[in-house]
Amino acid sequence: MKASSIRDAVALIEFADILERGMKSRVVWDELKAAKKLKQLRQEQKHNRGLSFPSISAYGKNGAVIHYKPNNVTNTKIGYDAFYLLDSGGQYLDGTTDVTRTFHYGTPKPFEIEVYTRVLMGAIDLARATFLDGTPDTRLDILARWNLFKVGLNYRHGTGHGIGSYGFIHESPIQVRVYSSEEHPMREGYFFSDEPGYYETDMGGVRLETILQTVKKTDALYQEKNYGNFLAFEPVTLVPFEPHLIDYNLLSDDQINWLNYYNRLTREKVGAELKKQEKTSALKWMMERTEPITPRQPRCERSYSSVSKAASYDVGIFSCILTWFYFGQL
Repeated sequence: MKASSIRDAVALIEFADILERGMKSRVVWDELKAAKKLKQLRQEQKHNRGLSFPSISAYGKNGAVIHYKPNNVTNTKIGYDAFYLLDSGGQYLDGTTDVTRTFHYGTPKPFEIEVYTRVLMGAIDLARATFLDGTPDTRLDILARWNLFKVGLNYRHGTGHGIGSYGFIHESPIQVRVYSSEEHPMREGYFFSDEPGYYETDMGGVRLETILQTVKKTDALYQEKNYGNFLAFEPVTLVPFEPHLIDYNLLSDDQINWLNYYNRLTREKVGAELKKQEKTSALKWMMERTEPITPRQPRCERSYSSVSKAASYDVGIFSCILTWFYFGQL
């Protein structure tokens, strides 16, 4: 599964690089043309046997349709004033992939940056969770939604589903979601999708989907007490997120540290495969999006929410005074 995801990342990164260069050169791309090109690039990868499901290639308002499939009637030109959402995957003899990334080829609005960032924050918070073996899958859903809930937003689909290997893309038993009373225990070795999102009819949609694997925590810290086995998640999908859509001031230091870890993994594992396949331009595209991020210093941070139309401060006035005194960053 991990090997197939690395090769699949090569295809998706190469596609993203080609599409972005084309958009900058004013080459005409539409949803069907983009989906066709990505399919071709996946087919060039070792052990590929086609798509794991028809690609959701959705520009603008079409991205608000959760299970949108472009056709000759709905096919839309990809432009510069809205999100382009791409949910796709490949079948390989050694595994199956399902990944979503969201792009923007113009100047994103503050609201678009905020909702992309909050979706990313939710994806990160779920991915960096630590929990006891057997924790019910539905209990983890709140981690992905919390950063949207804080500003009165939500999404109307599950947060994650089990991923099969060269089989049905939605595999039982894992279903990370809030709209069902059915629960299943999380166990070591499971593969599932981490895919929060946000959608508005007039805006379109943001979704970020990364396959995670459940792994056992082996650090001495987690062996000291007799609580049972602790589990965590390891990212399997390694495709960069879009830096120009991220408001780093909204991210906590823990979230930034995880993103740096994710970017290092992408550089190490996918970067090696890109070099092996001599994908020079795609490698450059990937490297530019995985630059190390410096965690923010303590400061009096004014966080404006374009969602709630209200400004709030991360710390109280006394903390702000101390921040100013020590760091001069008020």
